[in-house]
Amino acid sequence: MKARLTVLGSGTSMGVPTIGCDCEVCHSSDPKDRRTRPSIMLEYNGKVVLIDTTPDFREQAIREQIKALDAVLYTHTHADHILGIDDLRPLSFHREQRIQLYARPEAAQFLRNMFKYIFDADYKYGGLAQVDLNEIDGPVELYGARFDPVKVMHGDAEILGFRFGSAAYLTDFSDIPEQSFQQLGGLDILFLDALRHRPHPTHSTIENSLRIVDRLKPKRAFFTHICHDLPHEATNATLPANAKLSYDGLKLDFEI
Repeated sequence: MKARLTVLGSGTSMGVPTIGCDCEVCHSSDPKDRRTRPSIMLEYNGKVVLIDTTPDFREQAIREQIKALDAVLYTHTHADHILGIDDLRPLSFHREQRIQLYARPEAAQFLRNMFKYIFDADYKYGGLAQVDLNEIDGPVELYGARFDPVKVMHGDAEILGFRFGSAAYLTDFSDIPEQSFQQLGGLDILFLDALRHRPHPTHSTIENSLRIVDRLKPKRAFFTHICHDLPHEATNATLPANAKLSYDGLKLDFEI
């Protein structure tokens, strides 16, 4: 089945430009150096599925002219991946079916606690996002496609990436367990965290992610969760042909 992947955001948790920063990348005129918080959109079989809802989701949705949404898969509960949940409201109104949200049990409980006004459904001062929160502990079948959770380590925390058809999306990781590598063979598209060149305790570097690309040999690899250390064009010029920085608005077609 044909699918399209759109990069809604390719930036780190503070985004690029970063508030108060005077560096060259933060003041770049290249639109590909403008990076909102990390998320992707998948379109297939007449449906729209997101991975994560960032604090920039409103801006991303307007930019991409998103008019409908069916489901959201959550990788983990850090602020840069969940705070856009309230902006699901206009997309959830006037629908026959509620938007379906999917998260690991502990992440789902965190979401229920943090956004209690949504999930307790007794808030009386405005429209609530019309959503259902589903706990997952294995593959999820959504609208004819299978989403396989891929466990990765984000520092000391175990979080999720996802494989869907011939593509996989792994954001916010510092290490990939050996068992998870077994889920990532034969890929057309692989998205990997690649924060910067300098080591970081909870994120992969360009060099580490290139080693992963060399091992898994996807046809196309794209780096995401990119900070302001990496100018888009200059960095891409140093990378091999099958691995490039992603950018906000990038669109890729693949088989899901």
